Formats: sequence, C-alpha cells, structure tokens
Amino acid sequence: MSLAPRAVLVHRTTEYEELLARHGTHGQAAFFLSSRGRSIEDVRERHERTRRALAEVAGAVPLQWRQTRVERADLDRFLFGPEDVVVVVGQDGLVANAAKYLSGQPVVGIDSDPGRNPGVLVRHRAAQARTLLPAATRTGADELTMVEAVTDDAQRLLALNEIYLGPPGHQTARYTLALDGAGGEPEPQASSGVLVGTGTGATGWLRSLWQQRSSRLTLPAPTDPRLAWFVREAWPSPTTGTSRVEGALGSGEGLRLTVESDRMVAFGDGMESDSLELTWGQTVRVGVSGTALRLVG
Repeated sequence: MSLAPRAVLVHRTTEYEELLARHGTHGQAAFFLSSRGRSIEDVRERHERTRRALAEVAGAVPLQWRQTRVERADLDRFLFGPEDVVVVVGQDGLVANAAKYLSGQPVVGIDSDPGRNPGVLVRHRAAQARTLLPAATRTGADELTMVEAVTDDAQRLLALNEIYLGPPGHQTARYTLALDGAGGEPEPQASSGVLVGTGTGATGWLRSLWQQRSSRLTLPAPTDPRLAWFVREAWPSPTTGTSRVEGALGSGEGLRLTVESDRMVAFGDGMESDSLELTWGQTVRVGVSGTALRLVG
C-alpha cells in the first residue's frame, strides 16, 4: 500500500527571530535597530506576515496527508521522500536553497510577503494552498534546469541558480580549464573563480557578469537544457591564459577544472556552508544535471 503524500513545509528563521536570539529581548533588539536608524516594528510586522502565511499553508494541507516542517539551516540533514510535496514558504531564494536536496518532488512556492519578493519562484499566495496542494501530485510542473558539479572522487553538488568554483577567500585560484569534446588544448588559468549557471540563475549573479563584460553570449531561459559559464578576472601571464573566459554548455557537455592550488571550493546558490573541498590535482566536471526542479506553476 502506497504512502499518503507528505507535505514538507520549508521555511527560514525570520530577521525578528534572529534579532531576539542575538539580543535576548524585544527591547534590546529594538534599541540595537534604533541606533542604526531602523524600526523594529517593520521587522516584527514582516515576521508576523511570514508566520501567518506558514500557519495558513499548514492548515490547508489535506487531512489525509502527513506533514512536517524543515528550517533552511536543517535542509542538508533532512531526508526527503519520493512521495513528498515540498511547499516553500518564503522568498525566491529559499526555493533555490531547497532544490539542491530534491530528486524530482513537486515544489509549490508560496510568497510569504507579497510585494517585497520578485515572485519568480514563489509564485503563489498562502490563500491558494488549499487548491494547489491536492493538485500538485497530478498536474504538470515547469521543469527548471539545474547545474551539477561532480568530482573525480564522486562527490556531487547540485544547484538551481549557479555553481561557483574558486578560492575560498580573496586569493587567486590556479587551475587548468578544458571543455568536453572541444578542440584545442586545455588552458591553465589564474582567476578569482569560475561561475556556471542556469537560466533561472541568469537573473542574478550570472547576469551581472554578463552585463559587466558586455558579453554577446545568449543567456539561457529557465527551462532551457543549457548553461552559461564565465571566468572571473582571468589573469594573463607567461604560464596562464585568457582565451577561454565564457561559453555555453548543452546537455551532455561539460566544463572540467583540474585544481592547481592548495585549496579551492565549489558551492551552489550562495550556500558556502555546504561546499565541496577541492585539493591539488583534483578534477571537477560541471554540466547540466539530469535532475530538474519541478516547480508547480
């Protein structure tokens, strides 16, 4: 007998809760903010809106379903099941945070603070949850392309927006860059890192690099099975080149970096706390993931 669906409500600690944890009381937090020209009432109002949205979504879960909650900081320790319907209550970035831990489960994005979020990934309001959740298991969803990095010792990193490979601080990373099946020799490079992103990520960090260098590269759309990549601040020297600093990767194509520094890292969607550690001589391949984010429209 198959299990009933489980609604997994993904949320994050609000700024108000973080302030109380840091300063102990509402009054101390209010004093801290007022000394910086901010009002705690605005922060508390956003907190209350978020909590009301979370409570409304929880109350909309069908009675025969199971349900649980997971905070953003605990995502890397939470075990998602194949029967889960993932309900992200918060901002667009929280969908990206959750996506890397999923394997095809449908995702419903609920905007907890309408008007403050772009709503690209959190497309719905809490009041719509009662209709959306029962339909999520049987209706179609947008298949958003994801990017993955796989090391030569089988470590894997998945991201919805982009994967960064580079130094953990502000140093220069040295590596050799090569493309799968491409002509020409691999190129040794020294740079502040490489960014490989999806069409979903093309509205953020990826686009800033694209605009900065007035690139003629066509950025992908969220559902395109294609990635764009850029080398940040490549440095020319007698031993390092700058001829390969941007490009596109289709399905089955990959970008390979062989580390020539003591330490590099790879992390996805800005979550530096959940990164891959890369050491001298190690190779990592980045390309289109076989896993897509199924976002309910």
